[in-house]
Amino acid sequence: MFSCGTRSSVFALLPIKPFNDFLSVRLRLTPPLATGRCYFWSFMSFSTLGLSNEIIRAVTERGYTEPTPIQKQAIPAVLSGSDLLAGAQTGTGKTASFTLPLLHLLSSEKSIKGTSNGYRPIRALILTPTRELAAQVEESVREYGKYLQLNSMVMFGGVGINLQKQRLKNRVDILVATPGRLLDHVQQGTLNLSHIEVLVLDEADRMLDMGFIHDIRRILSLLPKKRQNLLFFATFSDKIKALAAGLLNHPTMIEVARRNVTAETIAQKIYQVDRDKKRQLLAHLIRRDNWYQVLVFTRTKYGADRLVKQLGEDRIQALAIHGNKSQPMRTNALAKFKNGSLQVLVATDIAARGLDISELPHVVNFDLPNVPEDYVHRIGRTGRAGASGEAVSLVCVDEYPLLTDIEKLIEQRLPREIVAGFSPNPDTKPEAIPNGRQHRAKPGSDKRPARSPKPLPQTSAKRKAAPPATNGDQPSARSSASRRSAKRDR
Repeated sequence: MFSCGTRSSVFALLPIKPFNDFLSVRLRLTPPLATGRCYFWSFMSFSTLGLSNEIIRAVTERGYTEPTPIQKQAIPAVLSGSDLLAGAQTGTGKTASFTLPLLHLLSSEKSIKGTSNGYRPIRALILTPTRELAAQVEESVREYGKYLQLNSMVMFGGVGINLQKQRLKNRVDILVATPGRLLDHVQQGTLNLSHIEVLVLDEADRMLDMGFIHDIRRILSLLPKKRQNLLFFATFSDKIKALAAGLLNHPTMIEVARRNVTAETIAQKIYQVDRDKKRQLLAHLIRRDNWYQVLVFTRTKYGADRLVKQLGEDRIQALAIHGNKSQPMRTNALAKFKNGSLQVLVATDIAARGLDISELPHVVNFDLPNVPEDYVHRIGRTGRAGASGEAVSLVCVDEYPLLTDIEKLIEQRLPREIVAGFSPNPDTKPEAIPNGRQHRAKPGSDKRPARSPKPLPQTSAKRKAAPPATNGDQPSARSSASRRSAKRDR
């Protein structure tokens, strides 16, 4: 690994080829230059990255002037047409690092041939693991591309499929989707992916954690072989390496900051407490410190609903967001939380990668996650884009092994504190954690059952009546094992 430093950040470039193949060049206020596949800048503005004036105008209107480290490196790489493997902490501007050059590339093509049915084809596909993240990414595409003649669409489960079918009859240049609903449309013959020019896998590590590897492989088989592939991750693993090896062709590889580390702008703290006093302690902290916008993570959906009810009894307004909630309920809760009318949002790990809330001040781990990497993603909801934030964890004796795993991952010991009146009983014996590590697959272990290997119909062939759409992010043809897995939190 070769590390490069600037005043504002430290990033590592992981070359695919031997290190001796790379030369380093420092640039100052000049267009990007690549020697080998290693990029360096001392200072750069968006206007020097080679993006169109229309995109620069949209970016400027959103108040951005200087690109972040991941944007400085990824945008020139994508514009060059090469495949990309990029890792960055959450809140570093990763979404813009692929949406901006993608918009530029697609808008630069002067003439695009239509398909056999007369419609212009879908040219770019962005896959995300969760509905919230899909909606967030598509919103960014629309905002940054508002002065371009490009159309985008978001597609996910939990909502009716018919409106999506109607939208697909119109021009769609960029499609942002979750894997399950995408395959619903493919299975019903309403989607043609044979003209995709650019594929983006956003939060690829999370998709692997959720067991979407079989869906991803199935989708890849539907795409043209000649295309540009962009793979983004937050935590690097052997599964990511394996996916990249089979997907990417001589990629540029970028990693901003060290792996599996938390942002320096986040103040972290551990409150030691008995398991049956966590709710009272949380309510006490909210009142004592006057927390006005708090994102709380629980281990289970049942635990999230129960905590919301208990906080309501304490006259603290809270709503839950998880996989058992309908999409309108999830959207409504998130909107209230973002505009400040909801004090507490309780979530399961489904939201750890899909929430982008400007200057979110507080994140609370009501339960520690079973997988250490999820701790990094959870607290990454605060301290974004250089802002400060606070992440506290309520830890009982049952969770001490989980805390040890987390501290080993992030390579730091977190400060402990005991609040007066909530001292843990030293005689309390640890109990097994429900839905603990023995029940949870490790990241990238692909424990989610494969979908039914039913052959896919050709979009141009005559078909029988399409089967009804599913209500989640799963295709409609499923084995019994897959139906059981659909109950998992997504």
